[in-house]
Amino acid sequence: MSMADTAAPPDRYAVMGNPIDHSKSPQIHTLFARQTHQHLVYEAIRVEPGHLATAIALFRQAGGQGLNITVPFKQDAWRLAEVLNPRAERAGAVNTLLWGNDGRLIGDNTDGIGLVRDLTENLEQVLTDRRILLLGAGGAARGVIGPLLETHPAGLRIANRTAEKARELAGVFQDAGNVEGSGLDELADNRFDLIINATAAGLDSEVPAIPTSIIGEHCCCYDLMYASQPTAFVQWARNHGAALAIDGLGMLVEQAAESFYLWRGLRPDTPPVIAALRSGL
Repeated sequence: MSMADTAAPPDRYAVMGNPIDHSKSPQIHTLFARQTHQHLVYEAIRVEPGHLATAIALFRQAGGQGLNITVPFKQDAWRLAEVLNPRAERAGAVNTLLWGNDGRLIGDNTDGIGLVRDLTENLEQVLTDRRILLLGAGGAARGVIGPLLETHPAGLRIANRTAEKARELAGVFQDAGNVEGSGLDELADNRFDLIINATAAGLDSEVPAIPTSIIGEHCCCYDLMYASQPTAFVQWARNHGAALAIDGLGMLVEQAAESFYLWRGLRPDTPPVIAALRSGL
């Protein structure tokens, strides 16, 4: 619904998670709506564990048209979706829900495409034929592997403290490109063009146990987390010669823009929104 139809109630969207007070999604989508002249409201809804299905049903009954899903419910949403888009099916997690014309609940995952768009369009990084290191083998890592491999890197190494978990995850994507898994202690003899931190170490202001020798010439280091100050990983990268070290605020906005496109058929201009959020941190 465009702003020309403001006499009608606004279309409803929301993000569901727990905790949810910190979410920047309402601000992002409000900026998107203003920019594209869309008549909608977007709210943050706290959901208690075990109640996601009920919350989604109630939202739909109240006229809701689309949802974002965040921690800790992305895998729950994957199980609840009646139709899974290929990238969500492969990721094993859903962060975007919408209802199809037949009323079935469609699940998608925009995290990976959000990361790739931030890297390639906003940061002007070339990923094709580059050596990529992905740190971590949890849900955050799993959600970005498919889109990263679609850029045709020279190779993607998944490295995790528990090597077996990294190798298992690499096996899931073996048919999608040149991907392998290893332990963090197996990295010393390698150099990479792009290093992505998808671990939770930053929650404790720590950096994964990785050698500085893995930072290749012109290397970009990217932290999926973001904060008002440089994250521990970003600071580590800057201290050890990375050509570019940046956090995941751009990814947050780009994955939201992909959700907005799925819902509204319009793609917002993201750089002004990234700048607005950055200035507000």
